[in-house]
Amino acid sequence: MLSRKDFLTGYDGPPVRLMEVCGTHTAAISHSGIAGMLPPAIRLISGPGCPVCVTVTSYLDRLAALSLEPNHVVVSFGDLLRVKGSDGSLQDAKARGGQVRMVYSPMDMLPLAAAEPHKTFVFAAVGFETTEPVYALLLSEALRLGLRNVRLLTSLKTMPAVIDWVCTHQGGIDGFLAPGHVSVITGVAPFVPLAERYGIPFVIAGFEPPQLIDALYALVKLRGRGVVKNLYPSVVAERGNETARQLVSRFFEPCDAAWRGMGVLPESGMRLRAEWGAFDAGSAELTEDGGLHPGCRCASVLVGEITPSACPLYGTACTPQSPQGACMVSQEGSCYQYYSNKR
Repeated sequence: MLSRKDFLTGYDGPPVRLMEVCGTHTAAISHSGIAGMLPPAIRLISGPGCPVCVTVTSYLDRLAALSLEPNHVVVSFGDLLRVKGSDGSLQDAKARGGQVRMVYSPMDMLPLAAAEPHKTFVFAAVGFETTEPVYALLLSEALRLGLRNVRLLTSLKTMPAVIDWVCTHQGGIDGFLAPGHVSVITGVAPFVPLAERYGIPFVIAGFEPPQLIDALYALVKLRGRGVVKNLYPSVVAERGNETARQLVSRFFEPCDAAWRGMGVLPESGMRLRAEWGAFDAGSAELTEDGGLHPGCRCASVLVGEITPSACPLYGTACTPQSPQGACMVSQEGSCYQYYSNKR
């Protein structure tokens, strides 16, 4: 009997197009070399699973402007610092005198805010369902500690809505490698209506090579069936993390959200509830996405329309050392992973 790996490498059936919609899956597939072992009939496509990459320029411009305001400090994860807005990046704003701090966790902002109560500390709150509970915990702790100088600039997204958009606008996707980390929070349920509506399989998987091979094997075998299969049960519970979702719902509510390359998608984001508006740093109406390098095709890469190598800037004007688009900046970005791992 063929092993699952041998089945995949020797597959000569109808063409299959599979999309991963998780930046960590993109990185894991690239690092493992799995993409290179697959035959032409099985095509892997990177989707909009990198939170930094789908963030629009008006949000980045707002962050830069806040960092330059007196007594304001913008706090961010490192991969957002070099992403360019219409007038440069946060890193550029810092060079012009802006107050920017890099942290590894949103919770790291609390001691900074406590140490300088005369300054307003704004966290660049980007991410999917995975990081939303951490932002909710940040606000909960700020309330407990009585910190009145903590703010969020939000660009929070939800995964099912963008997958729905991809299915509607791109077509031709035969299966989705569902995001493992997001599924820890959401559980299996959000993917079931999508699978049934479009008649395509979703497989929730981990990030180790054997787990990825099992998931790809399952997707090929389930082609044409609108089902959801959880191959990560040791981490992903059927109902997800209900405690985390309750904490998120205390502070946030669904809203329309702007995505790079896709525009404003209904009910695809999360915003602060009105009663917590004092924590908001001006997140509303940040929908514009202009001022990018004219040759940058990051938006097309994000939705699986083209591969990174099809962008005219890829590997020449745009490299990890000199990135032109967000997909080459973030280590979860498709272009960064393709370039770094020669995918």
